[in-house]
Amino acid sequence: MRDVKIVPHQSEWEEKFETEKRSLEKILPDSTIHHIGSTSVPGLAAKPIIDMLIEVPDLEGVDDRTEEFSQLDFVGKGENGIPNRRYFYKGEGNERAVHLHVFPYGIDHVIRHLAFRDYLKEYSAEANRYGELKSRLAKKFPHDMEGYIQGKDQFVKDLEKKAVNWYEKNKREGN
Repeated sequence: MRDVKIVPHQSEWEEKFETEKRSLEKILPDSTIHHIGSTSVPGLAAKPIIDMLIEVPDLEGVDDRTEEFSQLDFVGKGENGIPNRRYFYKGEGNERAVHLHVFPYGIDHVIRHLAFRDYLKEYSAEANRYGELKSRLAKKFPHDMEGYIQGKDQFVKDLEKKAVNWYEKNKREGN
């Protein structure tokens, strides 16, 4: 079981993302790579794990490159509960460093992740509420990742709905 650790935002998270991005672009040159999750939102407390989302033309190209991912120290978990996704992580147990979510271009999960990130960047009060919730839950469930995740589940779902509506409205208006 993994421990739950929430830390203040670290400026080096963006650098870590860029380093991983450069490595991944070499094996997935036709991809678009995004920094998502709490580590991508300035000022937001987070688990010190870089979340990345990669959009690719098709998942077969990803499946064909499992050895290249392995050479970059990524462990593949297949769909891992989400259809049309490939999930990888780097690091073990409490030392996880990167979570990698790979989706085909245009899938709804991509919009959901990007909307959530951009909404929190735009609305700092919402980001602060989310950060406070995560900190409270980490104290309540320090050795129970599942309890932590369940504790924030409804908040995240509600915020995702607002974020996707905001994102789609702004996209239509060209903002």
